[in-house]
Amino acid sequence: MNRYPLWKYIIVLVALLLGAIYTLPNFFGESPAVQISSTKATIKVNDDTLEKIQQILQNSNIPTTGIIQDKVGIKVRFDNTDLQLKAKDILQQNFSGDDYVIALNLLSSSPTWLTNLHALPMYLGLDLRGGVHFLLQVDMDGAITKRLDSMSADLRSFLRSQKVRHNGINRNGETIVIKYLALPENQSQNQTPTDEQNNAANELIRKLSENQPDLQFSTRNQDNFLEIVANLKAESRKKISEFAIKQNMTTLHNRINELGVAEPVIQQQGADRIVVQLPGVQDTAKAKDILGRTATLEIRLVNDNLSALEEAINNNNIPFGEELFYDRNQTPLLLKKQVVLTGERLTDAQPGFDGQTHEPAVHLTLDSAGARIFKEVTRDNVGKRMAILLIEKGKGEVITAPVIRDEIGGGRVQISGKMTTVEANDTALLLRAGSLAAPMEIVEERTIGPSLGASNISKGFQSTLWGFVAIAVFMIFYYRLMGLISVIALVSNLLFLIALLSMLQATLTLPGIAAIALTLGMAIDANVLINERIREELRAGVSPHMAISEGYDRAFDTILDSNITTLIAGLALLIFGSGPVRGFAVVHCLGILTSIFSAVMVSRSLVNLIYGKRRKLESISIGQIWKANA
Repeated sequence: MNRYPLWKYIIVLVALLLGAIYTLPNFFGESPAVQISSTKATIKVNDDTLEKIQQILQNSNIPTTGIIQDKVGIKVRFDNTDLQLKAKDILQQNFSGDDYVIALNLLSSSPTWLTNLHALPMYLGLDLRGGVHFLLQVDMDGAITKRLDSMSADLRSFLRSQKVRHNGINRNGETIVIKYLALPENQSQNQTPTDEQNNAANELIRKLSENQPDLQFSTRNQDNFLEIVANLKAESRKKISEFAIKQNMTTLHNRINELGVAEPVIQQQGADRIVVQLPGVQDTAKAKDILGRTATLEIRLVNDNLSALEEAINNNNIPFGEELFYDRNQTPLLLKKQVVLTGERLTDAQPGFDGQTHEPAVHLTLDSAGARIFKEVTRDNVGKRMAILLIEKGKGEVITAPVIRDEIGGGRVQISGKMTTVEANDTALLLRAGSLAAPMEIVEERTIGPSLGASNISKGFQSTLWGFVAIAVFMIFYYRLMGLISVIALVSNLLFLIALLSMLQATLTLPGIAAIALTLGMAIDANVLINERIREELRAGVSPHMAISEGYDRAFDTILDSNITTLIAGLALLIFGSGPVRGFAVVHCLGILTSIFSAVMVSRSLVNLIYGKRRKLESISIGQIWKANA
């Protein structure tokens, strides 16, 4: 009567085995490490860098417990923090300059065979692992200024395409002014536009409004000209501010992920602030360097006047409206300050190869406005050189400066010029990561040491452990063998929960530990329901086999109903919550699912194994059964 088919036992056994394997990495802890990564797309850590690091540490008599090379850099593990700090100082002396980031980190100490099975420990949040916390203030005025500059360039391109003559487009603060028509001089010396000029201005405003719906246009008489004035609409200003926050968060996330920081926390706080938490990173200065790593693309025209170039190099006499840059071969170039296109016009950047030379290249795709501007510029400057400038960490480097042979349309641009396949991949990756939509400054920074994180882990573990012990003692005392089975099911529930969190690579925080403790209490509640149902059946005079069967079957509906209602509340926290609340909700929801499985499947399997083979079962070890008086 109380026997499971073989496939159910196999499911439980496999679940327990997988749970044990994926829980195991969490018991090996973490080792102090130093992470070496490149700060430029043109410089990549490779096997030569690895050999150099090994040689430096060996000459300095600094033992290591392992060196790992991955796509983002090289990580060196040590036995203790003293060796970690000493190694960091030595490596900084040998990797001087702005080409490398050498940061303190923490790495898992799991054995290789577990890592090969993709059995990895849970990520630990800032409060458990230690790390750095930043609060960044986004300059919304800078975002609006940047957007208005882009709109000015779009308006200039649009007027050119419409063959509309004007006397210049300028941005004054948050206002774009188009000097449209010269006003006639009246005898009364009051210059006013004619009806024909007013009609022409109104028609142009209609076209401009269709082209730039985010701007509100009007006319005014100023300095002997009929001017068209453009201002941002209120809803457009709000949209730009929201976009700036989202774009900055996306860019920060991309850059931090590429540098190998495990499970960073990047979230908006208020209207114009971003919180960044980097667990495991102990070096605040290098963390700031990581946040500043963004690459932007600019396309500018080149001044090929050799005498002007020599004057700029020898006498530092740079012509007005131009800047001096160098390419990868350290060849100087004079570039116009006026930017033809920026990386904002990029929709995609992919590595590839040049169709003619078969050299590595980066293929860029421009949006419609960028494609139109690029087509016009190449058409008007055939025979001249155009430089593609990559700006990273405030320093510009000319990637390539080809001669414009013909008009280029279609919105497809290629960057090539003595780059390796790795450099092409990295350049495309940096450009896809994008640039910051608005400047930011750090208004608050905190460092949480690993010792404080270890203390939090210890306290959380102790509270969960003693809570579990108290539950186990009560269950075994009150329900005897059935109580022991419930405790074993509770252990399996904890095993499943930690394994799931590890498989999902979720981030565990102090609220998550609180959710684990809560899950234990909720899970044992299901076993209490089952045991009490069995007792009720026994009090009614039902046979022990029938009492077990009916107890589990009748308790299941109650267990399911109560857990579904709790799951709904957990999902609400997960959807609408943020930060620590979401961390609590994730563990809480997963704990509900594992508790249903362990309370019903695992405990029933154990009961069936113990009592199921007995044909004539006299009693069940379930504690004292009190019968109601007749």
